[in-house]
Amino acid sequence: MAFGLSKSELAEWKAKVKSGEVALLTHFWYDPRFPQFHSVTKAGCNDKEKLARWGSKYGLKREWMHEREKFPHFDLLGDDQIRILEQEGLRSHIHRFRLKKRH
Repeated sequence: MAFGLSKSELAEWKAKVKSGEVALLTHFWYDPRFPQFHSVTKAGCNDKEKLARWGSKYGLKREWMHEREKFPHFDLLGDDQIRILEQEGLRSHIHRFRLKKRH
């Protein structure tokens, strides 16, 4: 279940994905299979080859891609999520969704 994002943020992500851009969208999330995580980042692109190349530079395997018809994407969780967001210059996602514990 996703929450913590606006309709316009979701619409912007979908538009970027459909246009062939690699787009990242972080939101609060709960899945009982992964109770240790409170958020997920969707890294999507409708060009599956482009998305696979993008993912490989971060150590993501093509078989981990969710090959949805309109919105193929990787789900980024935990340390990988933080590392990739940092490398993509999206520290605002890290702060907004409290991905790092403050000491």
